[in-house]
Amino acid sequence: MAKKRQLPSTASIADRQMDGRLVAPSAARNVDPILEVLQRVAPTEGTVLEIASGTGQHAVRFAAALPHLTWQPSDVEKERLASIRVWAAEAGLENLLSPVHLDATRQGWAGDHTAHAMVYLSNLLHLISAPEAMTLITEAALCLAPGGQFFLYGPFRRGDRFAGEGDERFHASLVAADPDIGYKSVEEVEDWMTAAGLDPKNRIDMPANNLVILAAKPGQA
Repeated sequence: MAKKRQLPSTASIADRQMDGRLVAPSAARNVDPILEVLQRVAPTEGTVLEIASGTGQHAVRFAAALPHLTWQPSDVEKERLASIRVWAAEAGLENLLSPVHLDATRQGWAGDHTAHAMVYLSNLLHLISAPEAMTLITEAALCLAPGGQFFLYGPFRRGDRFAGEGDERFHASLVAADPDIGYKSVEEVEDWMTAAGLDPKNRIDMPANNLVILAAKPGQA
């Protein structure tokens, strides 16, 4: 089981609605820019495993916009799994599967999740430790089909530098709450991907100093 981390209040803000769903302002802000990239790079068929789906806002929007893909949301927290189910029930999408419990920082989880065309992960690596992030990336590589893609979105350092003062302040607040977490550099993340057998293909600049890192598993889909 993943260690329960102490996070600052700014790290994960979501409002609970009367029906049990969670609404995160950050998810509402970044969903369109992320979708624009997904529409360019996503595979033409297969299943996408979304790690740490959170509120479920991304899963519903992406499944609706990419009907040729089957979207599998997951999360480790019961409250967020419940929220995803509410969002999914309202959407009524045939290609959006029921969320599954998944601790993606646990070694061995890929054995239960195989042959995915894509693994999608948003805004998590800065909230977990480096060893947990390495485990997640290693397992994600194992659960991809040959030719599959790892789509990683979030805030990163560029070398030892932060992209802006806001990023530096946010990183400092994370480390103050838990010294094991905080921003990872894009270079070390790509090194972890390479060590896991993936081929980092591209970095895409996103709003608010975020990045998309795309990596592929060798082989033919």
